[in-house]
Formats: sequence, structure tokens, C-alpha cells
Amino acid sequence: MATQVDTWSTAQPAADGVFSYDEKLSEANRHGSDDDDALNESEINGNWTPQEKALHEARLKAKAKRRLRKSSSRNSTSDSISESGEMGGVDPHSPKGKVPTNDRKSRMGKGRGLPKKGGAGGKGVWGAAGMVYEVEEPDIRDPNYDESSQGDTVYATVVPVIDEKELEKMVNPIVQEYFEHGDTKEVELLLKELNLGPHKYEFSSLAVSLSLEGKASHRELTSRLLSDLSNKMMSQSEMAQAFDKMLKELPDLILDTPEAPQMLGQFIARAIADHVLPMSFLDRYKGRVDCEHARVALDRATVLLSMKREVVRLDNVWGVGGGLRPVKHLIKEMNLLLKEYLISGDVAEAERCLRDLEVPHFHHELVYEAVVMVLEASGDNAGRMMIKLLQSFWKSGLVTLDQMNRGFQRVYDELPEISLDVPHAHTIMESFVDLCYQESIISKHLRDACPCRGRKRFVSEGDGGVIKT
Repeated sequence: MATQVDTWSTAQPAADGVFSYDEKLSEANRHGSDDDDALNESEINGNWTPQEKALHEARLKAKAKRRLRKSSSRNSTSDSISESGEMGGVDPHSPKGKVPTNDRKSRMGKGRGLPKKGGAGGKGVWGAAGMVYEVEEPDIRDPNYDESSQGDTVYATVVPVIDEKELEKMVNPIVQEYFEHGDTKEVELLLKELNLGPHKYEFSSLAVSLSLEGKASHRELTSRLLSDLSNKMMSQSEMAQAFDKMLKELPDLILDTPEAPQMLGQFIARAIADHVLPMSFLDRYKGRVDCEHARVALDRATVLLSMKREVVRLDNVWGVGGGLRPVKHLIKEMNLLLKEYLISGDVAEAERCLRDLEVPHFHHELVYEAVVMVLEASGDNAGRMMIKLLQSFWKSGLVTLDQMNRGFQRVYDELPEISLDVPHAHTIMESFVDLCYQESIISKHLRDACPCRGRKRFVSEGDGGVIKT
């Protein structure tokens, strides 16, 4: 107690003989930590009121927290310097040692000075860079754990079944693209990606209905497609179901395609010959058909099968389409077309036959063959008829300017060889080209490009047979 008297001897008592709390605290701050501890022990046991004791303890705790924060920040700074060998995140050359703004460390003096979550805690980040997640084994304690599976769970992509209304929207682009490239494997791959479900047979009926509105080459491609998809994507029963639907829809198909019954009969005959449909398909309809159009289609198929009984496949039921035909076959067809025209003189029939060939890129062969026939003909009648035919092709736009020029230019190039068989080929060619120019079939430039054979006059034998210029 003597210590207490000596310590507080310099303080002046209050009016009531008791020291106030502010006076005691200011006096205690002047002394060291030892005096503070002694003061705390003495005054807490002294005459302090409970309110003064609580306030004093709260101030001591706040002071201790401030000291702890300062010591922790100093330790973290020293650790970062010792580990990295340099100031952690602080540029030593920066003014006043400011921390860069892009530094992710805390600038409030809190924590250990390390990035949040080890640098993997940014927005939208699932983990640190380079982290590989392993396949998690099923947990036995999981309430959804199935003992029967024992880890044999199979994950597969589930494709919903296509609705009947959406089927036509998805199938039409596939069939239209197939008419362009003619690759059946591409169609097979696209169909595997779709879940047609119970409506699988409707793909065949849609393809046939689209080909009825197209060209002969489209129908040939459709027959090949049905043959390639048979027993791979569709069975004979599904194909038969598709043709049954087509026979029922014939009254509606006739509105757009009047020749639909005959064409459908050809499809049925080709499908039976290709083993796409069973041989008993026609037998099921004998005496059971009420629709007149369906009866016409079935009769057409029966006639074709009876005519081609010895042939395994009806490959020529549609003809070979367009560019798929060999060049020799196209040349033969064009020669036959021109010979029939010279006999009949029917320009419209010649145009129809040329359009059915579907080879607009090969029309220069028709022009070439027509000019050669004129050179090889004996009279002038062939020349007049060919001029009339070429003029009709030119005015209708069936033969373009490029194809016309290529056809005549080919004759110009081969004229020396043609003159071996036709001695007067140059003279006939000049007169024919002049008539074509008068009828506006060819241009002036093409007329001037026609080669002419000059008259060769020889002098006496003593001059050595030199040709006069």
C-alpha cells in the first residue's frame, strides 16, 4: 500500500477527497507498463465504481487489439520479403512505396498479405490455373447411391423424338441438298442424328413426293436413295408402309402433279426390282383397290415388272440423270435427237428432248454435231432445217451464247480433218456461217473467225511448184 501512496502523491484530490477517473487515467499514461499493471490491480481492488471499472477494461482491450494488429502486419511484411527476396507487391522505385492498384493483397493491414484463395478466387473462376479435376467415385454414404449399378452408370445424349409436324420442316432441306450432291451416305449420317421414332417411314414418302414435283434426275436419285437406305435405316415393312401412304394421298398429289399415278407406279416397280419392297406388295392390292388413281399406279407397276421380268433391276425406268450420264451416251442421245428432227421437223419435240437431257453445260456438243451434219449432208435442206433449229434454241435461251460460240469454234478447229472426208467443207462452212449471221444466230466476230481456204494456183514446172502469193 506504500507504493500506492507514493505513486499518487503528486495528484491533487478532488473536492470530495476522491480522485476522478480522468485524472487517474492521465496520470497512469505518463508511467510505464509496470505502473499500469500495478495501477490496474490496485484500482480495480480500490474504490472504483462498477461503471469506471467496465470503461477501463474496454479501453485496455482496445489498446491490446491495436498492438496485435501492428505486430501482425509487421510479421506478414517481413515474411513476404524473406520468401520472395523483394518487397511483396510493392515497387521499390514507386513514389512513397505505394502499392500498385492491380495488387490483390489487402491494403488495410489485415490478414497475412496473401492473395484470396491462393489466387483462384476471382469472379467466374472455378479453381486455380492448371487444376485437373478427377472423376469422383460414387459415395456409398450418398442416399441416392445404387448398389446394383456399382459404378456402371452410362451417360448418353438423349435426342427427343421429332414431332410429326416438325418432321417435314427438317426432312425437306435434307432431301433438297441430296438432289444437289447425290451422296446417299451424307443423308444416312444426317438421319442417324435425328430421332424419327415411329415416323421413320414418313421420310421415304416425303422424299418421293418431293421428287414427283422435280425432274427425272431427282426421281432417279430418290430411287437410289431408297435402295441404299433399305435394310440399313428402314426395313421392307417400313418402306411398304410409306408407299401405302403415297397411294392414299394420290388424289391430293394429282392437283400439283397430274402424272403422279404413272410416276408412283414406276417408283413401285423400281422398288420391287431393287428389293426395297417385298414381291408380295402388289398381290395385297389385287381386287381391293377402290381409288381409280391408285389402280392406275398399281397397273403401271405390274406392266413394267412383266416387261422387265428377265432384268434384275429397272435401271432405265427414269433414265440416267444429267451430269451422271457418260459422255458417249450423251453424244449418242444428241445425234439421235438431231436425226429425228431432220426426219420429223418438229422443233418443239427437239426442245423437249434437249431439256430432258438436263445437261446445259454440254449443249455445245449439240451445236457441234448439228454443224457437222450440215457439212456431211448432200443437199441444202439439212442446212435450212439446222438454221431453224439453232435459231429456235437461241431465241428461247435454251442454248446460251457461250455454248453456241464453243460449238462453232470446235468445228473451226477440226475443219482441216473434216475436209479430208468432205472436200468442199470450207465452202459449205463459209456459206452456212453467213446464213447463221444473217439470222442473228452468231456474232460478227464469230463469223469473221471462220477459216477460209485460199485458191492455190501453181506456175510452170520449171519454177519448182512455188505457190503464187
